[in-house]
Amino acid sequence: MTLDTDIFPVLETKRLILRKVTKADANSMLNYLSDEEVMKYYGLEPFKSIDDALDEISWYQSIQNNKTGIRWGITLKEQGIVIGSCGFHNNISQHFRTEIGFELSKEQWGKGIAFEAVEAIISYGYEHMNFQRIEALIEPPNQSSQKLVEKLGFIREGLLRNYEFTCGKFDDLYMYSLLKQDFDKF
Repeated sequence: MTLDTDIFPVLETKRLILRKVTKADANSMLNYLSDEEVMKYYGLEPFKSIDDALDEISWYQSIQNNKTGIRWGITLKEQGIVIGSCGFHNNISQHFRTEIGFELSKEQWGKGIAFEAVEAIISYGYEHMNFQRIEALIEPPNQSSQKLVEKLGFIREGLLRNYEFTCGKFDDLYMYSLLKQDFDKF
């Protein structure tokens, strides 16, 4: 599993450009990451300041530098403003697996944008990063994320009880996975 930290891969779909997030994107990120509904299943409290957004951008850079993940900013082609993000984290290279994560500004919900973005990065992950398995950990009440990954062919493998402690509480998470050969059939 290789990830060149000097060249950030820009991905293009029918409506989207997935690109590196920079400090210049902090205000647009704060706009949607301060929304309680967007952050409901994110594992963090809603952002309160530009510093919160800058910390998130620093995390994106650190996972890329450490080769443990990559996070793309989701932009509409005609606007170029970051309206969400998606990517891989917790890469385990010796096992050829990673976890996927994504979020999107509430104004863009229900338009198929998250599906389009996630499908693009999955394809990139299998073709260029040599993944065999991509996992999605999703809270049981998060129906929309479950529907999205199921539409992409992910299989629910089970429930991880009290798997994470976030925002002052323990969260159960469904474990979903998508194997390369299953996505190739998709």
